[in-house]
Amino acid sequence: MPNQEYKEIAEYLVAAEVEKREVIKVTSEIKPNLTVEEGYLVQQELVNIKMAEGKRIIGPKMGLTSQAKMKQMNVDEPIYGYVFDYMLIENGGDLSFHELIHPKVEAEIAFVIGEDIEGPGVTGAQVLAKTEYVLPALEIIDSRYENFNFTLPDVIADNASTSRVVFGTSLKKPDQLDLDLVGATLSINGEMKDLGAGAAVLGHPANSIAMLANMLSRKGEKVRKGNVILTGALTGASMLTAGDFVSGKFDGLGEVTFTVKE
Repeated sequence: MPNQEYKEIAEYLVAAEVEKREVIKVTSEIKPNLTVEEGYLVQQELVNIKMAEGKRIIGPKMGLTSQAKMKQMNVDEPIYGYVFDYMLIENGGDLSFHELIHPKVEAEIAFVIGEDIEGPGVTGAQVLAKTEYVLPALEIIDSRYENFNFTLPDVIADNASTSRVVFGTSLKKPDQLDLDLVGATLSINGEMKDLGAGAAVLGHPANSIAMLANMLSRKGEKVRKGNVILTGALTGASMLTAGDFVSGKFDGLGEVTFTVKE
């Protein structure tokens, strides 16, 4: 039997997403002593709710993959959540602003996994050997919490703020690029907001997936063949408003764009 308390917290967060409204963080009143481990138990209940509704997982996503973010949150490893099929926007497509609460966008490199990757002890080199393609992506994060105000267990419970994703259409073999040196710029309405490189993600984006595989192995799970995985932000997250045209340009991987509609 699922823990009823975790299920009720998951329902609280799913309702916030569906109703497009901010809610107070779980640790404020609902469960002040929520731990990281319990945050993942809530997240699993949230995933179960979405799966029961017929939604399909595209793949995990990694968060807090920069040393600065981990230091800010006082953690020694990243966090993960899940991207679902309903979150996908085609390259050059439209993001409906009214479907979200207070969205932000960041540039990322995504991996298409060619073989199962099972921890513990997985290395970045092993990840590259089992990766079919890499591609550029823009992730739209949209915390369900008021003013993006949360603790680490809160954001884990909230599926790591996952909201929408735009994948690019340029697929490259991982050995065609030095992924740690791939640079990206994030622009909104022609104005560059931020830039970064693959090395911002734990030194190399493949290290992010290695860490994911090792974290999943603690609960007997693995990175699966066919997963499309967001490895973490190369840039900072920029706020979005209706009418924005967003572009991410990646060295050797091309451009990803979308327009924010009312």
